Parts: sequence; C-alpha cells; structure tokens
Amino acid sequence: MPTILGQNQYGKAENRVVKITRDGATHHIKDLNVSVALSGDMDEVHYSGSNANVLPTDTTKNTVFAFAKEYGIESAEQFGIHLARHFVTSQEPIHRARIRIEEYAWERIETSEANSKFIGADEVKHSFVRKGQEVRTTQITFDGEKWEVVSGLKDLVVMNSTNSEFWGYVKDKYTTLQEAYDRILATQVSGKWRFNWTDDEQKMPNWEKSYEQVKKHMLQAFAETYSLSLQQTLYQMGARIINNRSEIDEVRFSLPNKHHFLVDLEPFGLKNDNEVYFAADRPYGLIEATILRDGCEARIPVDMTNL
Repeated sequence: MPTILGQNQYGKAENRVVKITRDGATHHIKDLNVSVALSGDMDEVHYSGSNANVLPTDTTKNTVFAFAKEYGIESAEQFGIHLARHFVTSQEPIHRARIRIEEYAWERIETSEANSKFIGADEVKHSFVRKGQEVRTTQITFDGEKWEVVSGLKDLVVMNSTNSEFWGYVKDKYTTLQEAYDRILATQVSGKWRFNWTDDEQKMPNWEKSYEQVKKHMLQAFAETYSLSLQQTLYQMGARIINNRSEIDEVRFSLPNKHHFLVDLEPFGLKNDNEVYFAADRPYGLIEATILRDGCEARIPVDMTNL
C-alpha cells in the first residue's frame, strides 16, 4: 500500500542552560530547559536517508548555549524568539521552528547582618535557593512570517481552606458524595496564555512583567472568589487575566481537584469540626476550560500535555 510522509519535526530536546549574570558582587540566575523542534523540507531524509537539508540536532544544542552567551537571557520568551528567528532565517530548508522552554526560578538567600559583616559584602549576593512554587513555561513558534507565543506555568499548588461549597449537583443511584457547604478547595494549576503579539518589535510585551502580573491576577481571583464549583473559580481566574492584561487573548487552565475529605473521628469519641482531613491524591476530578477575549478564536490545544 502506498504511503506518504505526514507532519514531522526534529531537534534537540531538554537542553539545560544556566546563565549567570554578574553585576559586580550581585549575581542573577536564569535556569532554563530548552527544547528545539524544526520542520520544513525534510522529505528526503525520511525517504532516502539524505541528510543534505538536515541541521544536526547537536548544532541546535550548541546554538542554545552560544546564544545564552551572545544575547543573554532577558526572559524565556525573548530567548526563544532569538532562537526561532535564527533557525528559520539562517537555514533555507527550515520553514518553521518551535521553541519550548521551562524556567526554574531561584531566590537569593538572605544572610544576617552580623554574618554579612563577618564574611564580607561580596559573599552575600551569590547564594540562592531553588524556588518551588511553580515551573514557568513558554512556547515560541515562527514560520518566517508569523509569530505565536504561548506562555504559562505548571505545578502551582494553591488552596482555600474555606469559602468553598459544592452542592445542588445531579444525583443518581450511584451517587454517594455528600453535599458540602464549607470545604477545602485545592488544585495544582497548569495554565497557558496566548499573546496577541505578532511581529511588531515596538509593541513587544514586557515578558517578565506580564508573567508576574498574570500570576498575580490568577492568584487574586483564586483567593477572592467564593467558590460554588472549581469550574466557577477557573473561569474567574481566566477572566481576571483577560480583563487586566490587554496583551493576552486566550487562557487555558487544567485544574485537578486535590480532594480533601473529612476524616470520621466518631469511632474515637471525637468531633471533627472541619479540622482534620484526608488528602487523597487519586482518583481526582480534572477541570479544564479555555477563556477567550470576546471575538477571538481558541488556538491553545485542548490537550495541554503536548505543550
């Protein structure tokens, strides 16, 4: 049976690059995990094995590290844009580049004033501890004309210990869940947001500021929403971002419900007044949705594990 080649891409995945910027005695860290995927005129390498149009994946790895030195890493988005533009414009057979980046944050370790004097001022501004709140992500796609930037985060665990209810739902003969009028609401946020920036360098967003503001609005909405369902909270989180950040047209969340069930303490003669819970890791409810600016079309894939 005749066959034809479909969608394909290649590149070097998970290039771990750490860039130290030394500003006198004060150091700054950018810690990235960069994956490069290239596509274009690659039929022959699949059909006959000819590598005439193939830029080695080892070269893409070397480019990542060289660009960290040449351009620095102002932000994950800006670094990805430099890489995508380079691969598409420098290699004629390459028509499209997709750069995926995870960023791992670090924060400075503060030392006591007395110890700072003992070890010297130059010693206190280059010690860091890995921040564990979330992993920042971005995906930059460039086809020689159009850009698409989708940034996000994952593994951000949040909890409201009250101001959450769940009742009035459909019940059938298999329903055993009791209605809750004061429950813990917890989730591990995976979110993506698509920028409406296309190619105007003058109108390029401030990527660092945008990320911090998106995260701020997301967390404020989670904290300030009196929740009757995780779906309601999800929508408020996305709507808060869209309404406050003009550079973003689409937000998609995947929120697993990290269930906390009240433990029955009556066998021990104890009353559990919403104090002791069993944290169940599985199975879990999984709530997913996309929030769009009015008039915009969804582009972020429903299966966000592919980003």
